[in-house]
This record gives sequence, structure tokens and C-alpha cells, in this order.
Amino acid sequence: MKKATLILSSLLISGSALAHDGLKYDEPYARATPPNAVNSAVFMTIENHMNKDRELVSASTDVAEKTELHTVEKEGDLMKMRQVDRIVLPAEGEVVLKPGSYHIMLLGVKQPLVEGETISVNLSYANGETETLDVPVKKVMSGMKHEHEHNDDHSHH
Repeated sequence: MKKATLILSSLLISGSALAHDGLKYDEPYARATPPNAVNSAVFMTIENHMNKDRELVSASTDVAEKTELHTVEKEGDLMKMRQVDRIVLPAEGEVVLKPGSYHIMLLGVKQPLVEGETISVNLSYANGETETLDVPVKKVMSGMKHEHEHNDDHSHH
């Protein structure tokens, strides 16, 4: 009994949420916004523990006027952000939503996102399933530091 409690406690402390539908959301966070900023983004790693691909088709939140799925693509010497209609989560694989890659864009943020607060983000999948995540808000530099730690990993999922 103590072992099960310890395991459950460590899962709750880790900042990860295991969904009922075979998806695991690791270290989700939204970027804190400076005063007068109009946009932010949500980042995380989404693991698909099922034996079939899953497709994230939309996201929504009450803190922004519009929420879109985005990626960043190289066009010549320029990096351009583009809206995508879906993010494919490969079977038994993962997709990392991070700066400079896939992410959930929050457009027209209604009020500043302050470090330490939590926002609710709804994710919708092509199969009709939805998931609501409580996402902590972190300072930009906190998120950037985390990304730099993984910057040497050039593999793409």
C-alpha cells in the first residue's frame, strides 16, 4: 500500500498527467507574457502509448481570443511560423511541442499570463476525444533554459 501511494505521489509531483486515452502529457507550460503582449504559446511533450497514430486537431482556452496549432518551417534562410490543421502523434511515439517547432499558439491573450498561475487548455483529437489540461505559466527564460538543455537532440519525432 505504501509503495502504491509513493508511486502515485511521485507521478503527481512530476508535473505530468496521464490521460485515460493512452496519451501522456509531459511538463506542459504556457509562456508568461510581458505587459502589453498579445500572444503566448503552450509547450509540452505528448506521448502516444497506443499502437495507432493519433491526431491533435485543435486546442482552445478561455485566456486567448484564438488558439491555433502551429509549426515553424525553414523557408530559404528564414524561419516562418505556420498554422497547421493537425499534429500527428505517431503510434508508440511522441511529439515535442517546443519553441521553433510544433506548439499551441495563443492569439489575443485577454490579460497577462503571470508566472505561477495556471491556465486550462482543451485539446481535441480527430477521433472525437478531448482532454483538458491545467497548464502552469512559466517565465520565458525558464522555458528557454529547459529547451537549451535538450538542444543537442536533433532527432525529429
